[in-house]
Amino acid sequence: MKIYTKKGDQGSTGLIGGTRVSKGDVRIEAYGTVDELNSYIGLVSTMPIDNLYILQLQEIQDRLFTIGSHLAADPEKSKMQLPDLLEADIEKLENWMDAMDEALAPLTAFILPGGHAISAHTHVARCICRRAERMAVILDELEGVEALVLTYLNRLSDYLFMLSRKISLDLGVSEHTWTPRH
Repeated sequence: MKIYTKKGDQGSTGLIGGTRVSKGDVRIEAYGTVDELNSYIGLVSTMPIDNLYILQLQEIQDRLFTIGSHLAADPEKSKMQLPDLLEADIEKLENWMDAMDEALAPLTAFILPGGHAISAHTHVARCICRRAERMAVILDELEGVEALVLTYLNRLSDYLFMLSRKISLDLGVSEHTWTPRH
């Protein structure tokens, strides 16, 4: 089987269910951004961080594939059994954040991304996640999206923020806070 099909040469692509849409369609932008996020999380997981976080990120990547499949499916025509996203997946993110929060100093100011390359990369992943969430919200307003997808993406951006802070702590790198000019 060849990787290229030539079916998309004119700017369209197929959804799960067979419907063809423009590659500029909001649905394509939504699952494409989830794919970008998944790739960036894969990059973060290759960095020298605690193995616990690598395992968490790998599980998150699996959930992002699930989310991508839901976003890539034509809600009216797809008959394919898609993998499930569960409330327990969101609770797991919350539990992981709670565990990190126990070790972190209370947040008293906005954190500027940076400090260490790994923390900065994690912040980039957080920003991509927020964009994926915004695209999913737009798609939800137009066609509807499962509520758990929106909740998971929202919680995941919080997780990535907390992970960035925890990585900074683990590496002994000070967080840089924003002090507004007056």
